[in-house]
Amino acid sequence: QLQPVESGGGVVQPGDSLRLSCAASGDTLSYYAVGWFRQAPGKEREGVSCISSSGTTRYVDSAKGRFTISRDNAKNTVYLQMDSLKPEDTGVYYCATVNYCSEHRITPFGSWGQGTEVTVSS
Repeated sequence: QLQPVESGGGVVQPGDSLRLSCAASGDTLSYYAVGWFRQAPGKEREGVSCISSSGTTRYVDSAKGRFTISRDNAKNTVYLQMDSLKPEDTGVYYCATVNYCSEHRITPFGSWGQGTEVTVSS
């Protein structure tokens, strides 16, 4: 069973950038559409971006123009490049395989990783 492993979070200032990585054990990530999700303090987990197995990308409105999702199948890894970070981007970021990927809905399935925490604060 595919097990995601997220990394790359940290504490940054508004306007800074971070690149999150989603590696996988137990299966080949390239077979699946993959999404990034964020859980802000006190809020439910929500989809941020997703990428199909063929490389088609989708972003929710808050991520458009600032975040870029990509995948390196040779490294079995999906990335989320986050630029122009804002305090409202703060939260724990998770990746997961998804069975629906659109800018309005990203539906996860399978296992969750432990997440990686992003804090944007001045």
